[in-house]
Amino acid sequence: MPSAPKIELAEQQREELERRMGSRAGAARAMERAKIILWSAAGRATTEIAEHLGVVRQTVRRWEKRFLQAGIQGLEDAPRTGRPAVIGPEKIQQIVRKTTQETPPDATHWSTRSLAIVVEVSASSVSRIWRKLRLKPHRVRTFKLSNDPQFAEKVEDVVNLYLHPPADSVVWSADEQCQIQALTRTQASLPCAPGHCATKTHDYKRQGTTTLFAAMNMGSGEVVRTFDPQHRHQEWIQFLGLIEKNTPPDKQIHLIIDNYSAHKHAAVRQWLSEHPRFHIHYTPTSGSWLNQVERLFGEVTEKCLRHRSAETVAALEQDIGQYLDRRNENPKVFHWRASAIDILRKVQRAWKTFHERYGAQKPSAALASIERRLAMPDAAAAPT
Repeated sequence: MPSAPKIELAEQQREELERRMGSRAGAARAMERAKIILWSAAGRATTEIAEHLGVVRQTVRRWEKRFLQAGIQGLEDAPRTGRPAVIGPEKIQQIVRKTTQETPPDATHWSTRSLAIVVEVSASSVSRIWRKLRLKPHRVRTFKLSNDPQFAEKVEDVVNLYLHPPADSVVWSADEQCQIQALTRTQASLPCAPGHCATKTHDYKRQGTTTLFAAMNMGSGEVVRTFDPQHRHQEWIQFLGLIEKNTPPDKQIHLIIDNYSAHKHAAVRQWLSEHPRFHIHYTPTSGSWLNQVERLFGEVTEKCLRHRSAETVAALEQDIGQYLDRRNENPKVFHWRASAIDILRKVQRAWKTFHERYGAQKPSAALASIERRLAMPDAAAAPT
């Protein structure tokens, strides 16, 4: 039996096939075909390739032949026969325009049925076009762009603390998680079972609220916490004392906090002036995502509060405290990766997109701060 012609790859072809083979977003069949050609070019036998990929030898030979005839293009699926398209490009453009630029008179967004009536096609056709173009008018993501006039300076200050903490210092990320409700379900919940998820009643009784004060040591991952019904400046000063108590006396304290009014109260400033080893670093206004302790609060909400039923506020505080104590037994350090310049470039793009979409707007103070920083030589030299 004659041997199959040997496959030889140009450098550009090899790079494209390696890209397809390593792609996580590509189709599985494209990865399989790329492997066949690469392994065949490397001299591996047809039988060996077929066994490794779990296909028959005829499949391997088919794609080798297609590649020899048409190169990379030969690995694509050939056009299939079928009924000609009924919905033309103009109708598709109309559907896209209405979906993205208009709203129905009786709702905030289109459904497949309401749009189908207007454009005179079937609801399944609208659904198919939406899926193909990844249009999801029913979904909305929230966002908030900071307009802090010192946005760039604050971002750089906080990020440098994460990436390059000062020697002989402890960096703490602190905040309050307010209005944590103690909720009691009106009937006992049922646990999950094979074929059935857990259940809980939709209604509940409110037993009161509490506030979790928490600070996370960015070097060790350990958490200092306390609870209080209120979150005024008096409670904040008491919590600052707890942070100081849990910091070695020979260490400086760098504290990352947000711009909540209680954090800047005159009494707090007076207390800080009497404790000079505290160094305060404020996140930008509307920039709480920069405070790593928010990730801890997300953990508490998801793992400790989401499905909990508490009879009293004291019981709720005890449950949260036990969760954080167990976490401190094996603390998890949150490693910050993004550089300040990367963050500033991303927010700059967001602000420019906002201005382009909504026309002439009042210039953003944050954008001006970002552009001043990015105009500096070290920012221009940073990799994009």
